[in-house]
Amino acid sequence: MEKLLEILQRVRPDVDFKNETLLIDDGILDSMDVVSIISELDDEFGVQVRINELIPDNFNSVEAIWNLIQNLKNPKENTK
Repeated sequence: MEKLLEILQRVRPDVDFKNETLLIDDGILDSMDVVSIISELDDEFGVQVRINELIPDNFNSVEAIWNLIQNLKNPKENTK
């Protein structure tokens, strides 16, 4: 999860990602931030976020983004 925090801090160094839980709902992250994060996730973790995964719940917190990464890396384990 440290790599994810590093990515988020590069995209938005002004945000306390460890404590914010409504990144999208509170307007902390905008669409351009999300696009940057998605690109970084692909580069760092080798995951591709599909259009149906572009929902606020997947980007509202560090934990939500981490869970998305894990689901994308291990899709078979998460469909049981």
